[in-house]
Amino acid sequence: MKIATFNINGINRRLNNLLAWLHEAEPDVVCLQELKATDAQFPRAALEKAGYSAVWQGQSTWNGVAILARDAEPVLTRADLPGASDDGQARYIEAAVNGILIASLYAPNGNPQPGPKFDYKLAWLERLIVHAAELLSAGVPVVLAGDYNVVPEPHDIYPTRSYDNNALVQPQSREAYRRLLAQGWVDAIRQIHPAETVYTFWDYRRNRWQRNAGLRLDHLLLSPALAHRLSDAGVDREIRGHRDTSDHAPVWIDLKG
Repeated sequence: MKIATFNINGINRRLNNLLAWLHEAEPDVVCLQELKATDAQFPRAALEKAGYSAVWQGQSTWNGVAILARDAEPVLTRADLPGASDDGQARYIEAAVNGILIASLYAPNGNPQPGPKFDYKLAWLERLIVHAAELLSAGVPVVLAGDYNVVPEPHDIYPTRSYDNNALVQPQSREAYRRLLAQGWVDAIRQIHPAETVYTFWDYRRNRWQRNAGLRLDHLLLSPALAHRLSDAGVDREIRGHRDTSDHAPVWIDLKG
């Protein structure tokens, strides 16, 4: 079973790119972030023609998350992250697909920091940590996939000082990610590529793609009930080099059995 996460950065603008990648890579499940589309604007018909059913939580201009499943119907279990009933940002969706509970998440960027946006980011990550612990306690196979907007370690970003004040690399952001892993979640990319430099995002500015000046922001975390099935993981980085593409590349895992 192949599960991928892809911050699409505007699903309708990048629809042709998305459909071409789906045809080539043939993932069984895809978690999308930054749809930048309302529920009504979601391209359901085009995805169904490509063989994918979907559940989604849209939002105009920003945010928006979805889960696609090939030749299967994702069963929606949650359309938001618990812990703040007044949070109207579409950043979390959860569905069951072929016996696995899968979440597509888009954590807040948090910039500029310090300030209210960074406070919101940290509070959102705290809510994720609480909910993740509840999912683990259920003992079911779970994948938490998406754009975490956290660079976990210094070797997950190209050598630079330009991000020193960025919310993505702050000690509080990294500590939240470490506490999440400490619950027992397995970072799939690091499990398969423990020492390799792996990037998933290259900013459009300053020729960062051409210079391979990247960051690892997109992660798939596996619960212990699922981690033993992990057989491979990687990044389809060539997608980032296509015309009018997202600034992220798809990240994927293969599960045996």
